[in-house]
Amino acid sequence: MLKSRLLCAGLTVVLLVPGGAMPAPRPPQATNASPDAPLSRRVVAYEIDARLDAQRKTIDAVQILTYRNLTGKALSEFPFHLYLNAFQPESTFFRESRREGGPRKWEEKHRGSIEVKSFEAVGQGDLTSKIEFIQPDDGNPQDRTVFRVRLPRPVPPGASVQFRIVFHAKLPETVARTGYKRDFFFVAQWFPKVGVWWRGEWNCHQFYPTTEFFADFGTYDVKLTLPQNLVVGTTGDELASVANPDGTKTISFRAEDVHDFAWTAYANYRIVEDSWKGSAATVKIRLFMQPEHMNQANRYMRSLKGTLEHFDRWYGPYPYNRITVVDPAHGSGSGGMEYPTLITAGTTWWMPAGFLAPELVVEHEFGHQYWYGIVATNEFEDAWLDEGINSYTETKIMDSLFGAERSALHLWGLTLADSSLQRLTYLANPASDPMVRSAYQFMSGDAYGGVTYGKTATALRTLEGLIGEETLRRALRTYFLRYRFSHPTEEDFLKTIEEVSGQNLRWFFDQAVYGTHVLDYAVQSIHSSRVDWFEKKPPKEKKGETLYRTHVLVRRLGDFVCPVEVEIKFDNGETLREQWDGKDRWVRYTYEKKAKIVSATVDPGRKVWLDRDFFNNSKTDKANAAATRKLANIWRFLTQMLENLLAWLA
Repeated sequence: MLKSRLLCAGLTVVLLVPGGAMPAPRPPQATNASPDAPLSRRVVAYEIDARLDAQRKTIDAVQILTYRNLTGKALSEFPFHLYLNAFQPESTFFRESRREGGPRKWEEKHRGSIEVKSFEAVGQGDLTSKIEFIQPDDGNPQDRTVFRVRLPRPVPPGASVQFRIVFHAKLPETVARTGYKRDFFFVAQWFPKVGVWWRGEWNCHQFYPTTEFFADFGTYDVKLTLPQNLVVGTTGDELASVANPDGTKTISFRAEDVHDFAWTAYANYRIVEDSWKGSAATVKIRLFMQPEHMNQANRYMRSLKGTLEHFDRWYGPYPYNRITVVDPAHGSGSGGMEYPTLITAGTTWWMPAGFLAPELVVEHEFGHQYWYGIVATNEFEDAWLDEGINSYTETKIMDSLFGAERSALHLWGLTLADSSLQRLTYLANPASDPMVRSAYQFMSGDAYGGVTYGKTATALRTLEGLIGEETLRRALRTYFLRYRFSHPTEEDFLKTIEEVSGQNLRWFFDQAVYGTHVLDYAVQSIHSSRVDWFEKKPPKEKKGETLYRTHVLVRRLGDFVCPVEVEIKFDNGETLREQWDGKDRWVRYTYEKKAKIVSATVDPGRKVWLDRDFFNNSKTDKANAAATRKLANIWRFLTQMLENLLAWLA
């Protein structure tokens, strides 16, 4: 997830800152391949027949869920998510949101709900009365986002069970991700969704503001009945559309080897179609554009095609035959989200060409197709394996597409790299939580974002400097090909990096991934003085002839131990490179040369991106006033620009 409004706010702030056994890789193939060769194990099969009441903003549906018990154990209990119940004032979602500062008051239009009218286990009877709401994470009795049902008879290993569920859903005016805005609909996490048997037990968490989703792969056969004037985009391929006498239409869709099904409906969409040929399939591209944003369709398309090409070449083939980009309605709160084969973007009518928010959101959300959609890690417990890896690959692809120093902003002579933007989000919360913390257990929403997105991207950028860019790219490709469609864990990812690099990297992972260590190295002091300082009448200083003793003191200010390089330059043009393991708190280098020191720099190649303070990484023998004047001029310009922007927003 990458909310475009948060990106815009973040860039505004940045402008004001100075300065077991492993499965074998599968061959590439598209999901329109024959049913004899599924890409996933297809644990679930959903058949949903739903009717949208566009006036009342409600959905009535009948859902048939077939669950294959591939756990190796008899199952007598099944948990289900009811995500729409998060949009109620006493839910855990809103309690957590209020703790973080908003919303200030409850508005009934933001209420969402999903009510199970009947629940039947085919062959075992009506179990509606057996529905039990549970709160596995926080014990909040008002939270109704998870329920469980116990069956009269367990489902044996290898057998299947079929559930027939009738439900009624009320869509909220969008608070986050799903709902409506005026006559625009974006509908996600809208049906009862079974949990995942993972690590030997059911995994079915409550819904929090910082958590996203986790589900098993399978097939979706969905029929949507809605007004005929609505233009509809979904996760699946459209199979048929029938006009009904009552002014509605029923559209049938099918999606294979995915773990969710989302859809959108809006009468005023303008559709832009194109295609891209990858190594596994020709991919049909559809942009669902707001009319007022049609002049930016090419920006979306360029970013998407470039991202498709880079992922295909660097990390592995995109296995689906389609990708849909939804340009959401203004104020709908549904921008910057990912669902299988469908993503939401985000822009505004005034977006200048050098402000790359639309391109960045499209790149980021498509990247989720790989880490969230295909590899499909647990976003409740291992959010960094999706959001963090995706933020790192985002920086690499944005750099490649738009230039390493201008991949987030190049406007009015100002430039900003996307990697620098990620690092700044990390610096806001460098030590509050480890990367491996479950998404709902972070100190705050800001800490979740700073660590899960920013720190992970920055840690991987640092790891790149340690093992090499190409090595890390090969590790990511190996990880993707090995674990697609399989729900891997954090150790699966870390062990893959060690395997591909041929290195034991536990010292790095223990600090960066499992720990909260802060990395900060500094040049404390540099000094050159004459060796013959004690002579009463020393000869006149002469460049190249006078002998000097030089001292360079470098310190480790943080608790993160990392080997670094120290570069020392002298006024005769000589440059020395020292390697320091960083294990002690400081190191001093001493030289006797017929030259004076000019500068000393820790990490001159800028490889250690986790270093929290780049400004203390170097010292020079003389101050450079030009830099101060430049920063002062930039500051004056930016404050004026911000005043104009705030005036426009007002």
